[in-house]
Amino acid sequence: MNARIRFALAVVVLGLLMTGPFVLTGIVLFADAQEAERQALVDLLTPRLPLGALITTFGFIIGVVVLRNLFRQYVTGLLNMAEKLRLMLSANRHFRVESEGPPEVRALAQAANDLAQQRDELLTDVEAQIAQAKRSVEEEKNRLAALMSELALGVVVCNLDGRILLYNNRARLQFKALAQGPTSVAGGALIGLGRSIFAILERGQITHALENIQQRLRKGSSEPVANFITTTRSGQLLRAQMAPVIGAGGAVGEGEVTGYVLTIENITRSFERETERDQVIHSLSDGSRPALASLRAAVEMLKEHPDMDVPTRERFVGVIEEEAGRMSQVLDRTLNTFADSLKTRWPLEDVLGVDLVAAACRRVEARLSLATKTEELDEDLWIRVDSFSLLQAIAFLASRLQDHYAIRELRFRLSAEEHMAFVDLIWSGVPVSSETLYTWELEPMSIGAETTPLTLRDVIDRHGGEIWYQREKAAHRAFFRLVLPVAATPEAAPEALAAYHQSARGDSRPEYYDFNLFNFQHAGVDLDRRLVELAYTVFDTETTGLEPSNGDEIIQVGAVRIVNGRLLRQEIFDQLVDPRIPLKPEGIPIHGITEDMVRGQPTIDAVLPAFHEFCTDTVLVAHNAAFDMRFLQLKEDSTGVRFQQPVLDTLLLSAVIHANQESHRLESIADRLGINVIGRHTALGDAFVTGEVFLKMVGLLADMGIHTLRQALEAAQKTYLARVKY
Repeated sequence: MNARIRFALAVVVLGLLMTGPFVLTGIVLFADAQEAERQALVDLLTPRLPLGALITTFGFIIGVVVLRNLFRQYVTGLLNMAEKLRLMLSANRHFRVESEGPPEVRALAQAANDLAQQRDELLTDVEAQIAQAKRSVEEEKNRLAALMSELALGVVVCNLDGRILLYNNRARLQFKALAQGPTSVAGGALIGLGRSIFAILERGQITHALENIQQRLRKGSSEPVANFITTTRSGQLLRAQMAPVIGAGGAVGEGEVTGYVLTIENITRSFERETERDQVIHSLSDGSRPALASLRAAVEMLKEHPDMDVPTRERFVGVIEEEAGRMSQVLDRTLNTFADSLKTRWPLEDVLGVDLVAAACRRVEARLSLATKTEELDEDLWIRVDSFSLLQAIAFLASRLQDHYAIRELRFRLSAEEHMAFVDLIWSGVPVSSETLYTWELEPMSIGAETTPLTLRDVIDRHGGEIWYQREKAAHRAFFRLVLPVAATPEAAPEALAAYHQSARGDSRPEYYDFNLFNFQHAGVDLDRRLVELAYTVFDTETTGLEPSNGDEIIQVGAVRIVNGRLLRQEIFDQLVDPRIPLKPEGIPIHGITEDMVRGQPTIDAVLPAFHEFCTDTVLVAHNAAFDMRFLQLKEDSTGVRFQQPVLDTLLLSAVIHANQESHRLESIADRLGINVIGRHTALGDAFVTGEVFLKMVGLLADMGIHTLRQALEAAQKTYLARVKY
């Protein structure tokens, strides 16, 4: 029974106890008395009734106040304590009940805290033993994750339903670079744990390849793999190889296929280059055939008629010269085109510039015993090089400077300008003549006993670069400048640089895998599915104001996904929005977003379709969701985007779980659940906090018997906070 109803009943009982005996006694006396006695009793009591009623009312009020205090201390206080005890049992085991209220309640709170302390000590011991037992398994999983993340090819592991269980960083960057349309905004390509690979690749090709593999397994093939080429929505060509994942305890040819591994390579550029080479060969053959026919005919005529007249002979000689010239032009044009194509065939790779300089310093010092130093290094510069041949070229130049000019120290400088990177080799002393450098460029490189048929010019041409010689007259120095291409591939995107620096600092590796998803049966959003089985998108918005119906607009959308009970911090949607109206000055100190930050950003018409695609097949979760959803609903007509999936509100769920707590603000809930609040009042920061709160709430709801999505929605709508509208 509700505490308020019980308090009302207690007040009624108090009133009956205070007035009932007097009324009942008066009725008995009045019924037993004679007529004269009754009249005397009436005459006696009538003048005194107001005073008696006043005294009774005053006593009743005092009784209600006392009863209210007792009720608050012993009933509401104990209900409050019960909610906090449930917190200690599941969501926040380090939470402790405050010792307040009457002595008996304080004693009970202290006893509960003592029991919780004993429980924590036992759990700590058990967890230590479990952690010790699981450590070797986790190490193996982490090794696999590390290997996957460092592979040069994109790797995606899926279960039989096509749900992604693992993907490495190369696959994430590869698909993000290919994203077009709505997916190119904020979230990138729709690759993520629990998502369907069929949103990226053709279902028919995947199914066909899987059927071929299963057929090969049935025949006992030792290499049950399938290869296919597919196209993306943006028209890019991908080469994929599929290998089966055999169930636990099974061997190839015996076990059951539980999933598959896809290794994916973008072959668009290589295909275009092959096409260019084919065109070159075709143009060479087609361009040469008519000229050769004319030459053959002219030569045969000269042979057959050695005594032909001079004008005729000159005419045939002219034909030979003309056709030979035409063939020469075709050949030169073909060789130039083919030479450019040959350059692209050398295996150039993205290298961090400072790593290349460090390697050059080590090689020069080890091979030549020549001191090296560095100056003005661009630490964030990536260059695309064949590092082996380039280091040979640098060491060759250093050896020539040491042998011919007796330099004692070589300095390195690294800089960039637009799409060119500059690696400078600096020395003090006698300058080098242009003729000497030209000679060095064309001779085979040799360093001591080590020789190579490559020349310095070969290495420079491989990179499509240049070598310049310049002098610093004021400093009495000179330097060779190697001009090299700056890395401009998708792998050199800011995310890749951030990931590189993160690993260099020794931070934990981002998680892109969840092998428990092998048995994850994804059936979209089903109201009767258990909360722990659903995928969620936790989101938040920042707005120009608090009145969506009066013209306020969204200025930021942030979201993070929850799959299989995990908050996937790497799979996010974070996008500023240009509201096309001025921001309110009073809101800027709260969310920290300024006019300059939103100017030029995508409008809501572009952002909402991308966010809608990010939320596909998930339940939406937000704190005070009615506010955020109102903004989205008001944009339905202009954008054509409707968010029709169910929405869970952590504000309402808090009122379900902690009905006797005073505050249901996000900070208060997070504090009760033992969650650190970081990045509040940014859309993505609030989404992270809300996601962690929701994960704790799922367990608390289960303790209350609320297991399915339908039960959670119905319970939330029964709370008094569900009446709030925007």
